[in-house]
Amino acid sequence: MRPEALALLAAACWAVSSLFSAPPAQRLGAFAFSRWRMLFASLLLWVLAASSGGWRTLDASALGWLALSGLIGIFIGDTALFACMNRLGPRRSGVLFACHALFSGVLAWVWLGEVLWGWALLGSVLLVAGVMLAIVWGKRSDEAHHWEQTRGRLVVGVGLGLLAALCQSVATLMLKPLMTTGIDAVAASAVRMTLALAAHGVLMLLWRGARAQASVRWSDAGLTFLSAAVAMALGMTLILKAMHLGQAGLVAVLSSVTPVLILPLLWLAYRRRPAMGAWWGAGLAVLGTALILR
Repeated sequence: MRPEALALLAAACWAVSSLFSAPPAQRLGAFAFSRWRMLFASLLLWVLAASSGGWRTLDASALGWLALSGLIGIFIGDTALFACMNRLGPRRSGVLFACHALFSGVLAWVWLGEVLWGWALLGSVLLVAGVMLAIVWGKRSDEAHHWEQTRGRLVVGVGLGLLAALCQSVATLMLKPLMTTGIDAVAASAVRMTLALAAHGVLMLLWRGARAQASVRWSDAGLTFLSAAVAMALGMTLILKAMHLGQAGLVAVLSSVTPVLILPLLWLAYRRRPAMGAWWGAGLAVLGTALILR
């Protein structure tokens, strides 16, 4: 499968998982939700890596980069993202997290010497513009759903969303050279997830603020497991595979369509059609994707 298609599938996984994630993340808190999510994802990934034999591709030289990438992208980035979602809701946290496409494009040029030209450049610009337009103008003026409410200071939520986007970009691009060595994507994801989970465990022991805000219900566990399976076990593995096969900056741009893909899902959750600006933005994103894939 082409790396562009893998990136789009990963974006779809993240869009679906955001609806699973929002209720337990708000009830348990960002730290506790992230820990449970990482635990489920680690177990799933290690079972897959053991059954496929992918763990044999791991070596000591790769563990350092995988550990650092997991700490930046999962331990810091994912926790910041869900803290942002708890404050701003899935729609607005989505537009902030979509900035990882811009960060990745710049960092891929600086670190990896990757430059987008021609139709790919035009398509990337249209895609990113469409994503931003779809989310910024995606709220109806009379929308009163609780996911659209701001909890706490707005500037803190915005800062957390941008931090999550930057961590995602840095952590993913760090792995581009490593993935070209033939390391198994599932095994690499398992190592990153396990080390990030260990860091979360240490943080919980050292800081009371990282403990759960409420006890875990069966419904919380079920939704968290679905989020872990779809977003982390499947979505992150698809991204690593796409990074192995394709251009890092282009993969990041295509994976940023998550906020557009989440629009019809939010329509189901809100029971109301998104605003017209959301449809214009989605159309631009589709056009940009078509130009990239031409």
